[in-house]
Amino acid sequence: MKPFRTVVVLLVLLLAGVLASQWMATTTRDLGEVFIRFAGYDLHTNVPRALLSLLLVVALFWVAWRLLSLPFRAWGRHRRKQARARLIDGLDALHAGHWQKAEKLLERASEDTEVGTIARVAAVRAAQARDDDAAVQRHLLALRERSAQAHAITAAQIALDAGRPQEALTVLDAAEAQPLPPRGLALRADALAGSARAGEAYGLLGALKQQQALAPAAFEALEIRLATQSLREATDPNVLAERWEALTKPLRLQPSVVAAYAERAAALRWEDAATRSIEQALESRWDESLVALYGRLPVGKLDSRRASAQHWLHAHPASPALLVTLGRLARQQGQWTAAQEFLHRAVAQGAGAEAWEELATGFNEAGDTASAQQCHANAVKAARGETPVTLPARDMRQEIHDAAVVEERDAHGLPRLRD
Repeated sequence: MKPFRTVVVLLVLLLAGVLASQWMATTTRDLGEVFIRFAGYDLHTNVPRALLSLLLVVALFWVAWRLLSLPFRAWGRHRRKQARARLIDGLDALHAGHWQKAEKLLERASEDTEVGTIARVAAVRAAQARDDDAAVQRHLLALRERSAQAHAITAAQIALDAGRPQEALTVLDAAEAQPLPPRGLALRADALAGSARAGEAYGLLGALKQQQALAPAAFEALEIRLATQSLREATDPNVLAERWEALTKPLRLQPSVVAAYAERAAALRWEDAATRSIEQALESRWDESLVALYGRLPVGKLDSRRASAQHWLHAHPASPALLVTLGRLARQQGQWTAAQEFLHRAVAQGAGAEAWEELATGFNEAGDTASAQQCHANAVKAARGETPVTLPARDMRQEIHDAAVVEERDAHGLPRLRD
């Protein structure tokens, strides 16, 4: 239909030219004159006729060119159509798992200029599925000649899947691959995180969010992961403080992020910062893992930590992690009787292996080896999901000792820190 429309338009223009020539031949108005002498011939006409003749000559040349190039254009359309058909068939075979057939079709489709890049990318996937490293490298080399960005993204994904983040980073940072598209930025963030450079990866989150490179849920998960890792990687107190202050308020309430900061601060001897971060997070949103960490932190401040835990007990009297924390703090203060009551209460609330391990530690410190061994065995059983063995009744000397210990108790009947 397109060549037919072209011929019709040309005929209409030719008819218009003939009519215009007849009109100009009959007019008596002075429209200007044109004299042309070429190869001994003299041509004399007016300006409109000269312009019209020029247009007709150009049109004739254009028609001749179109007619001469028609077979070549038809052949080009045929090849493009074949390439698209091979691409479609190749992608369909790739989806169905016919790896060798898909790779063969996609490699042939990659000869086309328009669909060559996407065909090569799919061919790489097919070669990967066949576990043919030589074919993968051959397709990557051909892809690099077509599109540096597509090559960088594909090669980086392969390197990350193979656990080589530094190699992925080298490919993505190549000058010819810049500027990176959204997926390239996401891969670069993963590569930086895998290279223990989560602080730099966290700086890419703004660009990732602006370009909507990830779904909201995936972006939130990446943000939490990078924030947590960047805090754990901080080796200097000032760097740790800067990274913590740079986090948004919601992130500073995320349990994994708070735990990373508290553990790192405790390791750097920032005891107040470590405990305060957990206390603020728990006041905003209760979390069992943070409560358990509060008791495990390798810091002092036993009195203030136990006082805070006693305060939380009013709102969360059945919290297994809180009861274990209170038991651990009481044991570290030398109040083994109170610690036992907290820990037995924690076991009753389903605390499991951690409570039994703490009981074993306390019995060892008290010199009761038999009870300590039984608690260790119960910890193993609890970890396996088996039913622990009930501890034997305590002897008379322990009961007399317990009766001599006077503890002040709260409204829940649990030991309270004495002044």
